[in-house]
Amino acid sequence: MRYRPLGQTGFTVSEIGLGCASWWGKRAFDEGEAIRLVHAALAGGVTLFDTGAAYSDGNAEPRLGRALKGRATDALVIATKAGTRHDGRRVVRDFDPAAVEASVEISLRNLGLEALPLLQLHGPALSELTDGFLDRMSGLKRRGLIRALGVNSFDPQVIAHAADRAEIDVVMVDYNILRPERAPLIAQATAQGKGVLAGMALAMGHAGGQVLKLRRPRDVWYALRALKNHRADVAKGARFGFLADIPGMTGAQAALAYVLADPNVSSAVVGTTRLAHLEGNLAASGMTLPGEAMARIVRAQNRT
Repeated sequence: MRYRPLGQTGFTVSEIGLGCASWWGKRAFDEGEAIRLVHAALAGGVTLFDTGAAYSDGNAEPRLGRALKGRATDALVIATKAGTRHDGRRVVRDFDPAAVEASVEISLRNLGLEALPLLQLHGPALSELTDGFLDRMSGLKRRGLIRALGVNSFDPQVIAHAADRAEIDVVMVDYNILRPERAPLIAQATAQGKGVLAGMALAMGHAGGQVLKLRRPRDVWYALRALKNHRADVAKGARFGFLADIPGMTGAQAALAYVLADPNVSSAVVGTTRLAHLEGNLAASGMTLPGEAMARIVRAQNRT
C-alpha cells in the first residue's frame, strides 16, 4: 500500500480507503463478514475508513466502531459525517449547529473514540456554510472533539466555496472515470491546501456495467438503486467495458488507477462486501495505466 498526505492536516492516508456504508452496513449483511472485511483492510495497510451517521439506516457507524474495537486506532484516519442522520424511518438533514455538535458526540460513542480524526459535513447547501456556522464547527476542533473538518458534496459550487474557507481542511468529491470534469476543482482545492478524497471512486460499479452483474441478493439491491438513481451513469458506463481487457489489471483496478493518476487525490474511497474485491482494490495501489489505455479512456469520456 502507498500513502499520500491529506492536505495540510498532518495526516497521511492510504491511497485506497475503505468506505463503510451501503450494503456493508446493513443489518441484512452478516456482521461477522463486515468485520472481517475491516480487519482484512487493516492487514492490507488501509488507514482511511469512511462512514457516516446516516449510512445504512444508521447502522454503519456503530458497526465500524465494533469492527475497530480492541484495535490500535492512533494511526488511522476514521472519517464520519454529520448534517444527516437516520431517524429510524428515513434520512433527515439537519445543519443546525447544535444538531451537528450532538451528532459528533454520538459518533464518538459509536466509534469508541475520544476525538474524530475527520468530521465531514454531509451535503450542506451553499447557504448553510455561513461564517457563524463554520465558526461553531471550528469550535469542535478547539474543544478537541475533532481534528480536521471536511465537506462532502457532489455540488461543484459547494466544493469550490469550501476550498476557499480556512475552516475547511478536506473536501470529498465524486471523482471517477465518469466524472473527469472534477479534476480542475480538485486541483483548485489542493492548491488551497485541502486534502481531497475521491468518493464513488469506482463509479458505483457503473463503468463496464459491473453493477448489473447479479450473483447474490445484495447485487440486486445495488442494481435496483443504480437503475432508480443513476440510470444515466449506467448508460454512460457501458462505454468503458474495455477496462476489463487492459493487460495486468482488472477493470476495477484500471478504474482506480485512473483516479490515483491524479496526484491531487489523497485517497480513493471504495466500499465492498466481498473479500476478493477488497484484495483486488488494495492491489491497485501503485498501478499505472498504460498510455494507450489512458488515451482510450479520454476518447470514451469525450464521446457525446
